[in-house]
Amino acid sequence: MESTVNFRHIGKICTPFKEKFGIPRQSGKTAAKGEITFFPEFNDPNAVRGLNKFSHLWILFDFSLAHTEKFEPTVRPPRLGGNERVGVFATRSPFRPNPVGLSSVKIENVSVRDGKVKITVSGVDLLDGTPIFDIKPYLPYSDAHTDATGGFTDEKKERRLTVRDGGILDGISDYERTVIKECIAQDPRPSYQNDEERVYGVKIFDFDVKFKVKDSVATITSI
Repeated sequence: MESTVNFRHIGKICTPFKEKFGIPRQSGKTAAKGEITFFPEFNDPNAVRGLNKFSHLWILFDFSLAHTEKFEPTVRPPRLGGNERVGVFATRSPFRPNPVGLSSVKIENVSVRDGKVKITVSGVDLLDGTPIFDIKPYLPYSDAHTDATGGFTDEKKERRLTVRDGGILDGISDYERTVIKECIAQDPRPSYQNDEERVYGVKIFDFDVKFKVKDSVATITSI
C-alpha cells in the first residue's frame, strides 16, 4: 500500500553557488564552505549539543529545483556523457520520486550567534539557499567502507581541466580563488560539449566567471 509522509524543512544552507551550472557534482571535491541555519521552530542550541565533537556530518536536503510529479525510471548521468541511460536508483540524479539529496561535509564550526544556531561546513555541493530536511553525524566506524566499489563511476574517469587565469583572479581572496579554480577544474560542461570557441559562465560568490576550454585547459577570460 502506498503511504505518504510529510517532511518538514528544518533550515537552509548558504553557499557560494548561485546557479546549478558549476556546482561540484559530489561533496568534498572543493574547499567551498556553507553555513547551515535553522528555522525558528528548530533554532535551539540543545538540538546541536555534542555535534562539535564530530568531524563530519551528512546533510539530507531538498532538490528544490527538481520537483516533478512524473516518475522516470532511467536517467542519463553526466559521467556517461549524457548518452547512456541507467536506472535512477543507480545514480545520484536529482530527478527522483522523492527529491532528496545526500551530502557528506566537514564540520568547521558549530556556534550560536545573535540567538541563531549556525553550522559552518566545507566541501559543499549545494545551491545557495537549498532547504535542509535533516543533518546526521558521520560515523567513521560504520559509514566508511574501504572495500566499496563505484559502479560505472569507476569505469568512467572524471574529466579534469588545468585552469589558467592570467592574473584575472589576483584581486580576490585566496579562498575565493581556490574555490573558483577547483570548480572549473572539475569541468562543469556537459560531456558532449567540446566547442573551443564557446564561452562558459559560472556564478560563484558574487562573481560571474567566464572561461573557455581548449585541449583540457580552461582559460578564465573575465570575472
